[in-house]
Amino acid sequence: MFIQTEATPNPDTIKFLPGQPVVGNLGPFDFPDAASARPSLLARALFQVEGVERVFLGSDFVSINKAQAKDWRHVKPMVLAAIMDHFMSGLPVIEEGASSAADETEYEGETAEIVNEIKELIETRVRPAVAQDGGDITFHRFDPETGIVHLSMRGACAGCPSSTMTLKQGIENMLRTYVPEVTAVEAAL
Repeated sequence: MFIQTEATPNPDTIKFLPGQPVVGNLGPFDFPDAASARPSLLARALFQVEGVERVFLGSDFVSINKAQAKDWRHVKPMVLAAIMDHFMSGLPVIEEGASSAADETEYEGETAEIVNEIKELIETRVRPAVAQDGGDITFHRFDPETGIVHLSMRGACAGCPSSTMTLKQGIENMLRTYVPEVTAVEAAL
């Protein structure tokens, strides 16, 4: 098994490509800490590697955020071994019945139409681009009173130094162009 790696705009994150589906259409799954990794045998194994702070499982990749004080020269070989061991074992990446879906707020009327348009733009234009960098950005909520869209940043996007610029100059400008009701974009806390 050969696992490729790719650098991301976040210097503390590397994207690992095992050459086969990781979670396919089940995810993505973001594990911000070891306690949240219960549904994934692979994520639990990766958190055993000293220096791993966050694990993001995409359709065909794994993004690992390391502690800033750790050096990739020490962390990367251990992460590669954990990924290889998991895939060679034949065990599932995500336990049966696990879901990556978050609670969704119900919107009605004109607001529902605006939210659907925002979600469509994020799904077709934003997510494919950030997935190439080992991350994910998903819709969190829309405030119709202020026009502010809140987005969740995951994987390599979480904690990335350029994520604020991506939100403000890229995504906000695009959404404001196509959806005039949007006034601003902010990262969900």
